Amino acid sequence: MRVLVTGGAGFIGSHFAERLLADGDEVVVLDKLTYAGNEASVPHAAEFHRGDVALREDVEAVGGVDAIVNFAAESHVDRSILGPTEFVRTDVLGALVLVQHAHERGIRLVHVSTDEVYGDVTAAVREDAPLRPSSPYSASKAGGDLQVLAAVRTFGVDACITRGSNTYGPRQYPEKLIPLFATNALDGQPLPLYGDGRQVRDWLHVQDHCAAIEVVLRSGAPGEVYNAGGGDERENREVADRILELTGADPSLLRSVEDRPGHDRRYALDSSKLRALGWRPERRFEDGLAETVAWYRDNRAWWEPLKSGEYRAFYERQYAERLRS
Repeated sequence: MRVLVTGGAGFIGSHFAERLLADGDEVVVLDKLTYAGNEASVPHAAEFHRGDVALREDVEAVGGVDAIVNFAAESHVDRSILGPTEFVRTDVLGALVLVQHAHERGIRLVHVSTDEVYGDVTAAVREDAPLRPSSPYSASKAGGDLQVLAAVRTFGVDACITRGSNTYGPRQYPEKLIPLFATNALDGQPLPLYGDGRQVRDWLHVQDHCAAIEVVLRSGAPGEVYNAGGGDERENREVADRILELTGADPSLLRSVEDRPGHDRRYALDSSKLRALGWRPERRFEDGLAETVAWYRDNRAWWEPLKSGEYRAFYERQYAERLRS
């Protein structure tokens, strides 16, 4: 197939583009190259277009494709609390533009979403669980999901949705928990842990997440939603402690700071529907975390330039007062 991968210069999207190319597909990447997008992450064999999924003319400029896989999103909860407008534009309007494009061209769309649309849960949830987003980010992702599902119902669009759990691995922008803590620990800087650190997340390696999305691209039923959970739940404090061990950093670097508003206590997914299509995660979290921390240790040239300028301004705004108090 010739596949349009939107957000293909970002973390999960760039890994997915590599996977499709390895399988013999043609890949076209469309990416706005915001702060979290890196053109160097786009595989050399992919055709690259710089553009915005919320602009119809940018999407149409990529030419004919057989399918779209949409990774394009503003995706950081903390940033959505500081300024939600761009999240709505990219995550909702962008999804609408792509689903309209898929409808007009008669092509398949896989919309990549998140477990956060279900909100705080007490047990692993199935795809028919109610959407109860807690943050501007998760609300915007839920809005995009609903645009896709409405287009399936009203216009018969060939579209599926995947909802993945917390994803980690190489080339993740260092604002998320694992790359933030790993790079801070390697630099001897504090690890700002929200609240009591007992929030539970279901961790999924990026390669396993990409494998799940590819299964849905090739075998998912139109109109269906598929959960992709790692099945490896850990408290944030446990993850932080393990990163300190792996980096050999001083345990005193771990600092409990004021929690963020609306912080969900637990995410957990029932992925039996996707497993029925033959998918299952292959990497144990212990192994994947060790490999990921080693990647950040060995690739300072990739992440050190990122932790300046815009990133530093965000970091100071988000954590400086919390760390002082």
